[in-house]
Amino acid sequence: MECTVRWVGPQAGMSFIGESGTNHAVLMDGAPEAGGRNLGPRPMEMVLIGTGGCTAFDVVMILQKGRQAVSDCVVKLSATRAETDPKVFTSIHFHFVVSGNKLSEASVKRAVKLSHEKYCSASIMLAHSVNMTHSFEIIDTSLA
Repeated sequence: MECTVRWVGPQAGMSFIGESGTNHAVLMDGAPEAGGRNLGPRPMEMVLIGTGGCTAFDVVMILQKGRQAVSDCVVKLSATRAETDPKVFTSIHFHFVVSGNKLSEASVKRAVKLSHEKYCSASIMLAHSVNMTHSFEIIDTSLA
């Protein structure tokens, strides 16, 4: 896996373009107090977003393979960072809101657990230094 991160230049403050090896690009920027112009997410926000994407992908895939009628999956992440440099994540809470037709609570619980213990590379990597907690709720669309 490769990527390139390029400073947009002095005229853009602290904006950087990250380009993946698969030719997808994202703009990142610093906070205004750090010389940024608030044009995109901060790099640490990208870490959090990527971790959320990794685990949400797993949860949906595991539920689909388990023949669960999942129709939506949202994971809300809330993180705490150290107050001094390096301002690493010290804790991350993942709250999953999974919707579907008569989803099994045991299946959703299992999918979340498998993602965080076996499949999600990002959260497994971060778990070596970050306290992680998880919760979930199920929205039964068969009642709608």
